[in-house]
Amino acid sequence: MKERIIEILNKDTSLTIMEINDKLGLTTVDEYKTLQNSLDTLVRDGIVYYSDRKNKYLLLENSHLHKGELDLNEKGFGFVIVGNGIKDVYISEKNINGAEDGDVVLFDYINKDIQHPEGRIVKIIKKNLDSMVGEVIKDNADFFVRTNKGKDIYIPKEYLNGAVEGHKVVVEPLKEGRRIGKITKIIGHKNDVGVDILSFVYEYNFRPDFPDEVINELDSIPLFLEDSVIDEELSRGRRDLRNKVIFTIDGADTKDIDDAISLEKDDNGNFVLGVHIADVSYYVKEGTEIDKEAYFRGTSVYLVDRVLPMLPHKLSNGICSLNENEDRLAMTCMMTIDNRGNVIHYDIYPSIIRSRKKMTYDNVNSILEDNNAVEGYEEFKDTLLSMFELSKILRKKMVNRGYIEFESDEAKIIVDDKCHPIGIERRLQRSGEQLIENFMIIANETVASSIFYKNLPGIYRVHDKPNEKRLEEFLKFLSLHGYVVNGKNKVESSKDLQKILEQLEDVPEAIVLHDMAIRCQAKAKYTDVNIGHFGLGSKCYSHFTSPIRRYPDLILHRLIKDYNYNYSERVIEKNREVLPEMSEHCSIREVEAQNCERDVDDMKKAEYMLDHIGEVYDGIISGVQEFGIFVELDNTVEGLIKNENIKGDYYFYNPDLMALIGKKSGKKYAFGDKIKVIVVSADKDKSQVDFVIYEDSKEK
Repeated sequence: MKERIIEILNKDTSLTIMEINDKLGLTTVDEYKTLQNSLDTLVRDGIVYYSDRKNKYLLLENSHLHKGELDLNEKGFGFVIVGNGIKDVYISEKNINGAEDGDVVLFDYINKDIQHPEGRIVKIIKKNLDSMVGEVIKDNADFFVRTNKGKDIYIPKEYLNGAVEGHKVVVEPLKEGRRIGKITKIIGHKNDVGVDILSFVYEYNFRPDFPDEVINELDSIPLFLEDSVIDEELSRGRRDLRNKVIFTIDGADTKDIDDAISLEKDDNGNFVLGVHIADVSYYVKEGTEIDKEAYFRGTSVYLVDRVLPMLPHKLSNGICSLNENEDRLAMTCMMTIDNRGNVIHYDIYPSIIRSRKKMTYDNVNSILEDNNAVEGYEEFKDTLLSMFELSKILRKKMVNRGYIEFESDEAKIIVDDKCHPIGIERRLQRSGEQLIENFMIIANETVASSIFYKNLPGIYRVHDKPNEKRLEEFLKFLSLHGYVVNGKNKVESSKDLQKILEQLEDVPEAIVLHDMAIRCQAKAKYTDVNIGHFGLGSKCYSHFTSPIRRYPDLILHRLIKDYNYNYSERVIEKNREVLPEMSEHCSIREVEAQNCERDVDDMKKAEYMLDHIGEVYDGIISGVQEFGIFVELDNTVEGLIKNENIKGDYYFYNPDLMALIGKKSGKKYAFGDKIKVIVVSADKDKSQVDFVIYEDSKEK
């Protein structure tokens, strides 16, 4: 019945329950009750909105309201996380409307500032009853857990479970309400090394260790690829590629090596590119304890001082990793590519490979960019140069079809042996990194197409078109701020957006403008329905190249084997049935991993800035709100200049100009302006950094 209700509401703006009843042609009391229950469920799920004032139902997407999850701050304000690439929405304390951290809410926008939008909560549609992480505090004889979000949860003594003041713990709300709970796990003391990071690990429901049943199951997996296994696999049709020149290129500290590459030329001068991916599916069988845990995790999580691997180290760093001079089982995508970047022939099959060299990006870049001779790379130099030639051909084709090259604001945080941050660098993509990216993209497209064009159930990495309204606001912003861009007034394809961004490449604030453009984008996700990938300008894309650290890649490997060796209607129907739910789960875990990585980075950035109080930095205004100015430094740290700390005038907020403007002086602080700031405070626990304007500080 739910589908029929949605179909009716799609045609009519808003209807009462009786009007819906009549359109459905329901005649009995039982049918009416079923309708009522269905409507209640759709309202709770945030698909349909019920207007108390008008007693009418309408689809949420057709209303003025929006759905999201509240991320509440200990100061009383918060942000609604909307997802799908939409910027988190600021909610002041007066507009919280009784909602608590983690509640799913409906909200309305107060302003739609692209960088820092603000809203008000209208309705709570789902209370959060999940476990929380926090610190045990004592107040007289009573114990509380102060959560990472600043909420105090009362803990009856019988539910302390051995925890004492100062412990970081996991707390589960009791049925009496979220203000009373019981401690289910002690993470460690807040001053112990690494406990600060583990707090976020548990908050996002990841695990630092593997369950005993997974560890026990590992005993059946060999440490080395035995000759008897090779012989058996060769007899089954796995191809032996150990005589080919195959190698890997990764960061110097990479231990879980998913992919290796090879390149030759055929008699017609075409490139024959081999992308060889670890055959994790051989070792991780569907339904095993290792597989269940990998599915639960969904992805590896990369934190500043550690990796939470999707698979145990015996697999991720051992028998699955394509280590130098070791025989490994792989899945190979062999592509013949002409000099315009077109794949004119491909073959995908299980293989056995032996990597000749574990190369590093630094050494490869030294060869490709500076033509240096690097010890140990002599015999591979010509192959690397041919790969570089193909990489540039592929990148040119990608750009011509609409591939969007966004400036990266990703940071690498360097920590000492006590996990204290001692440096922050902006990650750069150089020639070697781009080469691997180009080769992985063409392999991912080729494998995805091999399933899609056979009309078989698949898993795809999709990226929808950007939100039209947010794009219009972005273009309006560019116009109001004097950025002259030629082209269409409306972005209809990735090439349209690409041309706009190309014209902004040389302006000083290019990075923050690129960030604004990213905020207009939909969120890439996994699904069983192929709609293409807008950002890549690709009609068909998936993830095939990293099965050690991403579960969707492992799913795709299994699908390839299913369709090559177990092809039947039963297998097809089974995949068609399970892939929608598996895709959604993988998308959710990816977002949770990204949020965990982001929160840890923000905490460590604040901790780093604690050592730099009083120092002066150059920055760019990355956002403006009524309460102050956000400034991003060259090292990617973002901090706030509070409105009340701007001296010499009363400053009011102009949302159209995204600026604070002095009432008397007319002085303007606007998005994209360069500014010099001094660090005045930093709070590691709140992941906050505060600046003041350097000139104001000097005058004082």
